[in-house]
Amino acid sequence: MDHPRWIWQQPDWPHFRWQSERLSPLLRDCVLAQGRLLGMSSYAGAELTAQSELDSLLQNIVTSSAIEGEQLNVGSVRSSLARRLGLVETDGNRVSKRSEGLAELMLDATQHFAEPLDLTRLFRWHEWLFPAQEEDFNARHIRVGALRGNEPMQVVSGRLDRPIVHFETPAREGMEQQLDVFLDWFESSRADTQLDPLLRAGIAHFWFVTLHPFDDGNGRLTRALTDLALAQGEHQAIRFYVMSASILDDRTGYYRVLETSQKATLDLTEWLEWFLQTLLKSLQQAMARIGRVLGKARFWQQHREQPLSSEQVKVLNRLLDGGENGFEESISAAQYQAVAKVSKATATRHLADLLDKGCLVRLPGAGRSTRYQVNYSDSTGA
Repeated sequence: MDHPRWIWQQPDWPHFRWQSERLSPLLRDCVLAQGRLLGMSSYAGAELTAQSELDSLLQNIVTSSAIEGEQLNVGSVRSSLARRLGLVETDGNRVSKRSEGLAELMLDATQHFAEPLDLTRLFRWHEWLFPAQEEDFNARHIRVGALRGNEPMQVVSGRLDRPIVHFETPAREGMEQQLDVFLDWFESSRADTQLDPLLRAGIAHFWFVTLHPFDDGNGRLTRALTDLALAQGEHQAIRFYVMSASILDDRTGYYRVLETSQKATLDLTEWLEWFLQTLLKSLQQAMARIGRVLGKARFWQQHREQPLSSEQVKVLNRLLDGGENGFEESISAAQYQAVAKVSKATATRHLADLLDKGCLVRLPGAGRSTRYQVNYSDSTGA
């Protein structure tokens, strides 16, 4: 046989190996971050926990589809998730077959983590991913709830007359046997005390996406399967971190390391390093997000008796939210004026009042460069 071009052509496929000494520091950091995140979530009330879980599940679904270039109706997906989580009454007109299927898939993968993964369950996931009566799917002739056809499947780019082949999937013939091997390993490895659960999730992700058993949706099913593996490792259904969002942030790196690893030997160290680094980033982002939620709740508990105007409350909430929903760290008088929609004189008076009440602190600077920051000195427990 010629020198193997793809990893699945290696004679000892799929007996993966890795360099534990290179992965140990990252594994340790991920485990510590998991523990800190779970500890932080335990301090949140049931309402905050449920809302954080909804936000995480929603972000996971939306970003997993965005990795494939699909933009979802966020409101529809949120309604489908919220109804299943029993959080709010939703407008049924906003819910589509697509959002219903995606919600079913995500919740089945995370909340039913104790159930075995078999081919029937995978087919059900695929049917949820591509619901019936969706014209776009039908037009592409996707085999829904069934393995892909016999046509060769390649990932290519470049000109039609000079295509660059990034990856070629294993042949359709024998795919049932390949999946049987994978599914047997996925179940038996849950009890393998010698295999770290985070490495197990990374291996499962790489193995399944390399098999590419369906016409379409392999990437999204791979990431759902990864969420299942992570939930099994943590022995809990509630999800606070979003792996897909971190993959989307480095989508180019994701495809690059996949391509490199799929053309290499069965040593998955490079892939597992990238996977653990990305997981760690997801955990750190979740800690920052929950930290903001807890800080906001403590802030308003401390200032619950303060007489504040609606404009002051609006600006404070924007500062407390931070990130995409607010201001990163501080606000100027001009920004206050724009957000609160008040005059310059009123903005100056409101800011002075917030300083007197201990809601804000003034940062170093003078004149137009003066900026104001939330006073966390008591509300964070610091």
